[in-house]
Amino acid sequence: MRSTPRVKIATEAWEFEQIHRLNYQTFVEEIKEHPRSASERLVDRFDHENTYVVCVYDRQLAGMVAIRGRRPFSLDQKLRDLDQYLPDDRPICELRLLAIDRRFRGRLLLPELLAAAWQNILEQGYELAIISGTTGQLKLYGHLGFVPFGPLVGKPEAQFQPMFLTRQRFAERADALLGRRRSTPTSPTANFLPGPVSVTDRVQQAFEGQPVPHRSEEFVAELEATRGLLRQHAGTRHVQILLGSGTLANDAVAGQLKVNGEPGLVLSNGEFGERLVDHARRANLAYDLLAAPWGDPLEVSAINAAIRKNPGIGWVWFVHCETSTGVLNDLESLKRLCGAWGVRLCVDAISSFGTVPVDLNGVYLATTASGKALRAFPGLSMVFHNHHIEPAPSALPRYLDLGLYARRPGSPFTHSSNLVQALRVAVSELDQSTRFQEIADLSVWLREELECRGFDVVGRAAQPAPGVVTIALPPGIDATAVDRELQLAGYLVSSRSEYLVARNWLQISLMGKTSRTTLNELLRALEPLCPRRPAAESTHVPDRLTKSLP
Repeated sequence: MRSTPRVKIATEAWEFEQIHRLNYQTFVEEIKEHPRSASERLVDRFDHENTYVVCVYDRQLAGMVAIRGRRPFSLDQKLRDLDQYLPDDRPICELRLLAIDRRFRGRLLLPELLAAAWQNILEQGYELAIISGTTGQLKLYGHLGFVPFGPLVGKPEAQFQPMFLTRQRFAERADALLGRRRSTPTSPTANFLPGPVSVTDRVQQAFEGQPVPHRSEEFVAELEATRGLLRQHAGTRHVQILLGSGTLANDAVAGQLKVNGEPGLVLSNGEFGERLVDHARRANLAYDLLAAPWGDPLEVSAINAAIRKNPGIGWVWFVHCETSTGVLNDLESLKRLCGAWGVRLCVDAISSFGTVPVDLNGVYLATTASGKALRAFPGLSMVFHNHHIEPAPSALPRYLDLGLYARRPGSPFTHSSNLVQALRVAVSELDQSTRFQEIADLSVWLREELECRGFDVVGRAAQPAPGVVTIALPPGIDATAVDRELQLAGYLVSSRSEYLVARNWLQISLMGKTSRTTLNELLRALEPLCPRRPAAESTHVPDRLTKSLP
């Protein structure tokens, strides 16, 4: 038996079998709420609607609690006009079947189960939970923050006290209880998100300094030093630093293309290419679209044919690292192609700048952001350019007018000295001679390991982007449920963006600092959550984990 427990969402057939047996042990043999049966199994009447948070030691179920958000609740059927006892206007769910196996009692599992349940409850948008507390444990429930309401319910031999719990009341009490043991992480310890990524101590310290006015000489010097470092890494003559996300930087690029007035060509082979299309549409640009299937490469020959067909095209806009699929599009080939045609090339380098060499010499406009591969805090975005930009007061909103940023040192608008200081330190730590090779090596190794374990890695036919690996999970396993379980185990991965949810995809990003050892630990946690079985083998996969993909 393992010495430490693992708290997770139940997904495995053996877990559900043990849930039914623990349900029988607790509510038939001990509490005597239900009659005995020869099977010694009790399948809850709401089993198909329950989300079970369980605590397991190896393959032994130690404890469980079920979450259900569909009315009527079991308490609706036991207590007339339930809502009159509850705080108003709060999304509500019911906690049920709270049970600890006899062999594991006295190990303080209850606070950890409830903490994991609350994480799931909050992710689903609930703010209040109700429970029927067994009368023998009312002191413990009160210690955890539950508030009793209404009369006792149930049979004379098995009575329960209705109680509710709010997030605030549990938070006030849970930290001290959870602090008695550290076997299950209460906060993620390994960040595999594409942003925000983990930052170094030096970046953190730079951010925590006292803010200074954006008109001060100190801030202007800091901003110019940061610009200089960015230009050095990008190989460009100019860079403007905006207070906002990468979306703002791409809107600024769209504004410049609108001022120029030429028609163009937008390329797309994933979610972020489609977002460039949306930028172009919202700016009322004249453009053609050349789209490839998600996960496929952008074919230079097809782009060449599109320009040849429409010689009036003045610009091409594409995403270098298509984060949604983990595909790296061919920047150098597009630079040569656009140079040969005399066409301006615009690049979304938001997820590539800092993970692979990015030479923006010869590029018209390019964007990146602080909170991804540069390993700084989110909140700043950059637009690189190699030409002089004049203000366009009659054509652009002030905040999108790159000419205002470029006309003198400093910033034309209020800025964050803390974010700029942190960015400068982060960029100064960008050692291209080692970081790019480390990320590339880890990416190759991770993809091979995933494929050897039977995972479907997206974009295998294209050039892989070292900074992100996308996994397509089968319809029977919900990527967001796997994500939640990994988070409980101490690993942050991506699954909750709309485009990932729609395709049941899971992403592992290598943009932050990591190691093969940590990735091995992540794979060990991931593999049991995504079992690969023969199609004929029957398993219990609850409705809440099953997804119909488009």
